[in-house]
Amino acid sequence: AALAALATDGAAPDDEPPADAPPEVEIYLVLLVVAYLAREKRWADGVTLATAALPKLKGAQGLRRAIDPLAAKVYFYLALCHEKLGTDAAARPLLFAAHRTSVLQHNEISAAALLNALLRGLLRANLVEAALKLVSKTDFPEAASNNQFCRYLYYTGRIQALQLDYTDAYTKLMQSQRKAPANTALGFRREVQKLTVLVQLLMGEVPDRSAFEGPGMEAALAPYLALARAVRRGDLPAYHACVRDDAATFAKDRTRSLVARLAQNVVKTGLRRLNVSYSRISLEDVRSKLHLDSAQAAEFVCAKAIKDGVIDAVIDHDGGFIRSKDVADIYATGEPQKAFHRRIVFCLDVHNEAVKAMQYPPDAHKPQQNKKDGEDSKDEEKQTDEEIAKEIEEELGDDL
Repeated sequence: AALAALATDGAAPDDEPPADAPPEVEIYLVLLVVAYLAREKRWADGVTLATAALPKLKGAQGLRRAIDPLAAKVYFYLALCHEKLGTDAAARPLLFAAHRTSVLQHNEISAAALLNALLRGLLRANLVEAALKLVSKTDFPEAASNNQFCRYLYYTGRIQALQLDYTDAYTKLMQSQRKAPANTALGFRREVQKLTVLVQLLMGEVPDRSAFEGPGMEAALAPYLALARAVRRGDLPAYHACVRDDAATFAKDRTRSLVARLAQNVVKTGLRRLNVSYSRISLEDVRSKLHLDSAQAAEFVCAKAIKDGVIDAVIDHDGGFIRSKDVADIYATGEPQKAFHRRIVFCLDVHNEAVKAMQYPPDAHKPQQNKKDGEDSKDEEKQTDEEIAKEIEEELGDDL
C-alpha cells in the first residue's frame, strides 16, 4: 500500500489496508498525510508519499470517477512539494503526462489543477514562451472550480503582461480579481492587485487611491503606491529611489522586469507635463527638469515621444528647443466615438454573457401545451357527444 511506503521518525509503518478496501479510501488517506506533511514543511517526505501513491491513483482514475477530486489534490500537493524543493524541472514531465491523461479521460478537475501547476512552474522558471504556447494549445475546462479559474486568469494575465499585451492582461487580471473570494485568499488578492497596478501604469493610466486600500493591503502595496506617485508626477529621481529602496520586494514578487519598463512611462509623463506647461522650452531645460544625462539624450527622448504621439510638438535642432503645437479640441476628433464604441462593446459582451448564463427549467412549456391539448380534446369529445345525440334523435324521428 502507498501508506506503507513512508516510514519516518523511526516509527514502524501502519498495517496495510485490506485487499478489498476501495481505492478511494486509500487515496483519501494518502491525501490527508500529504497535506499534513505540507503543513509541517516536510517537502521531501510529501514528494515520496505522493509519488508512491501515483501507480494506485493512475490504475483507478479512469474507472472510478469519485477519485477525480482526490487526484487533483494529490497532483497539487506533489507540484507544491517539488516547487518548495526546487525540483520543478524534474516534476514537469510527470505533470505533463498526467495532464494529457486527465484530458483524454475527461477528468476536468485534475486537468484544471495540472494546467495551473504547469503554468506556475513555467513562469517561475521564466519560460514565458513555453507558457504562452501551453496556453494557446490547451483549453481550460469549463466544469473547473471558480478558484482554479481565478488562478488560470491570473497566470494568463501575467503571461500577456510579460508579452507586452497590456490590454488583454488587464482584462484577465480584473476578471480574476472580481471572481476571487472577497473574505479569504488575501495573499492571492494581493498578488493580483500588485500586477494589476503595474499593468495600469504601463498602459499609461494611474490607479485609483482605493486600489491600495483595504484590510491587509496597505502594507503590502506601499512600494507600488510610491511607484505610482513617481510615475504620476513624472519624477525620474523619485522613481529610481523607489526602485533602489524596494528592489528586494520587487524581486520577491517577481515584478522587477515590469517595474524596469516603467522608466519610459515616467519620462513620457514628464514630457506631457512640460508640453502642457510650456509653449516653447529649450532642450537643456528639458534635460534639467527630467534629470536626463545630456541635451542630446533629451533631444532623442523628445523625438521618440513625438513619433509615438505622446506629445504634439516640433523640435528646432538649430535653435535647440522644442515648440508645442496648439492643443486641438478632442471633441473634434474621433476619440469620443472610439470611447463610446468601447463602452458599447463592453455592455454588449456583458449582455451576451448574461443571456448565455441564464438557465430555464426543462420542459417549461409542456404543462401549458398539455393543458391546451386537454381543452381541445374535451371540446372534441363534447362535439362528438352532441353529434351522436343529434343522430339518435334523427333516427327516432324517421322511425316514427
